Amino acid sequence: MFECVVNISEGRDTDVLRQLARASGASLRDVHADEYHHRSVFTLINEPGDLQYDVRSLIGAAFERLDLTTHDGVHPRFGVVDVVPFVALEPEGSPEALAMREELAQWIASSYNVPVFFYGQLDDGTIRSLPDVRRGAFTSITPDAGPSSPSRRLGSVALGVRPILVAWNIWLQNVTLQDARRIASAVRQGAVRSLAFSLGEFVQVSCNIIDANAATLSSVYDQVLSILPRGGRVDHCELVGLLPASMLESEDPSRWGELGIARELTIEARLA
Repeated sequence: MFECVVNISEGRDTDVLRQLARASGASLRDVHADEYHHRSVFTLINEPGDLQYDVRSLIGAAFERLDLTTHDGVHPRFGVVDVVPFVALEPEGSPEALAMREELAQWIASSYNVPVFFYGQLDDGTIRSLPDVRRGAFTSITPDAGPSSPSRRLGSVALGVRPILVAWNIWLQNVTLQDARRIASAVRQGAVRSLAFSLGEFVQVSCNIIDANAATLSSVYDQVLSILPRGGRVDHCELVGLLPASMLESEDPSRWGELGIARELTIEARLA
């Protein structure tokens, strides 16, 4: 089994999101949409052949319906189909995930003339991170497939292979954006990537847990609580996509509610 987490630059038009969900076929396990980020995360899981078919269907539907030139939102993006990582749910599947990335890149480039940048393991064995792509695309990093400049309407695609990652947001009240940036910087480490955003009356510390063995949701949550400014509080936490059951079970069940996690939000539950 393989997971593909397709990040689309659309989080507001419910009719379009329903159309994209239908295009995702039987592989679709979860959709998380956010109007402030103007972004949606479609989690697809299936065997390789069916997964590739449904991922192509979703990407094609997004390319047909969306336009980057009219997009606004707090989340950084450089494409209508912004980020697409493949995840092998069993360790021995990594070579096949790399092959799936290559196949999808060639299809995107040939079918839509959109540039594709790889992240994760590269052909020479080095590792390129997603932040590397965002910083260096079209300057220090040239596309791995497709044209040498972005499509005006569709932008570019970052196409990756990575281990399981947990995306998770902490929504804060009575906290300035400056303070949220300070908090995000404090929790950022090798196992945690974080950004701060202003979302209406809230600010948000948006986290990617890239190594569940080195950081837990509760440890990040507790660190945030310890450095909140006077009067600041956590309003709620939310999971973006799914998490492995092992990560859920590593947390005290009495804390699942405040952390925004639950049994039904695990990969295993959606596959049952």
